[in-house]
Amino acid sequence: MEKIMQWQKAYEQNETQKVMRHALYYNPLELCVSVQENCTRNQHHFSVNINTLKAVNQQTSGRCWIFAGCNLLREEIAKRLNLAQFELSENYLAFYDKLEKIHTFCELAIAMKDAKADDRTFVWLVKTGIQDGGQWDMFVNLVEKYGIVPKDVMSETYQSANTATMNLLINTRLRRFAQEVRNLALMKREDEIYALKETLMQELYSLLCTCFGIPPQRFSFAYADRDGDVHHEQETTPLAFYHAHITTNLRDYVSLIHAPTKDKPFHEVFEVKYLAHANGQPVRYLNVPIEELKQAVIAQLKDGKLVWFGSDCNQFNDTKGGFWDDTSFDYNSAFGINFSIDKETALDMRDSAMNHAMVLSGVDLLNDQPLKWKIENSWGVDSGHNGYFTASDSWFQRFVYQAVVHKRYLTTQQLTDLEKQPRLLEPWDPMGTLAK
Repeated sequence: MEKIMQWQKAYEQNETQKVMRHALYYNPLELCVSVQENCTRNQHHFSVNINTLKAVNQQTSGRCWIFAGCNLLREEIAKRLNLAQFELSENYLAFYDKLEKIHTFCELAIAMKDAKADDRTFVWLVKTGIQDGGQWDMFVNLVEKYGIVPKDVMSETYQSANTATMNLLINTRLRRFAQEVRNLALMKREDEIYALKETLMQELYSLLCTCFGIPPQRFSFAYADRDGDVHHEQETTPLAFYHAHITTNLRDYVSLIHAPTKDKPFHEVFEVKYLAHANGQPVRYLNVPIEELKQAVIAQLKDGKLVWFGSDCNQFNDTKGGFWDDTSFDYNSAFGINFSIDKETALDMRDSAMNHAMVLSGVDLLNDQPLKWKIENSWGVDSGHNGYFTASDSWFQRFVYQAVVHKRYLTTQQLTDLEKQPRLLEPWDPMGTLAK
């Protein structure tokens, strides 16, 4: 109590904190620490700018990685078909993502049936369950296996846009399955496990159909182009539609990451255990210095190609103003506390990690150096600049962890590095965080 009285006396003599206390009584903290003189730095103008379609909205779901991937693909389709607006069905891919994740969980639960209840990997499995989040390689796995469909063919439902309750129910059922598998193993009745799995898969497939709708096996597609002419595509399949309209080989894209931690040397390749769908390609990264990542991204943007990227969107953002900028919020002066933390420490101490995927559609360069970046988000047209955001280069440096670029924009050294044997990361590694 003596210490507390000393602290209180010191606090009451601090006039800055008195003013801040009064301001915070009625106002959000972020507004009280905004740096007014930085407003001009975040203006929404870019020397390299790719015009893209109307922003989309993932609503109350963690499907940003699917939306970001679909935003890339739809531009190629819209250009090919001369469309003013077009959107792919994120719901269609989310349906199969959930089904694949359920299958992956089952296979891992069976493989770990003899693990101790407090085994760290088993605890990670049952605690994580299935979720909405994902990664670039997972997106590619889905579209190459199941194809794509226009949004009109499988539109959003309330449950696809608001997934929390459905996820809770699925995870409860999966955890019961995991325990039932362990019980069968204890009773030496392993031969019954896969029949149990088959029952579960049928149950949860039905649940997904009820919540998301039945995914189409075949469909027809009618559309009006920019000139008002109506076109009809005859009955096709999702895979045939994908191959007919997407000429880009998605396997030629590489995930560059910037993880400046001692356990992840630069120019090494990493994979994360259990992160991908069970039968798909693994999630793979090449770790590079941030300047190399920026150079590849800028080269792709200059070539008129969008960039799927992952960042920590929770840090220093102004949704109303439409920007991310770590220099526009002065928390240090407001509280008299040094809140600074370097990127390596932030990763190692779990203060920051990639948690949101978006699309880079421009960059503002001065003497060929980036000042700020243009972002196509998936939070709807009512956020930011009609759904688009600005990110300062200093924020990019600190909070961007991943960018997906075509191999043609990599250096000779980076292409050589890709041939290295991947190092395996545990599923709870910071770079195993899924974009939501």
